[in-house]
Amino acid sequence: MPNNYISKIRKEKGLTLTQLSKLTNLSVGYLCHLEKGSRSNPSMNTMKKICDSLNKNLKDVFYI
Repeated sequence: MPNNYISKIRKEKGLTLTQLSKLTNLSVGYLCHLEKGSRSNPSMNTMKKICDSLNKNLKDVFYI
């Protein structure tokens, strides 16, 4: 079970994983694992990159 709303927000904004990858400088594979919840505990820097790229704050994207 995912511990974030990355996929939901990304899709609402009309972004593909590839586009989000380019915005964050994170690999498509890593982002895919985060979305699916098969990868957890991203660093604060990684979470900030994702939030900034989605124009959302931390609590809107990640369960706290």
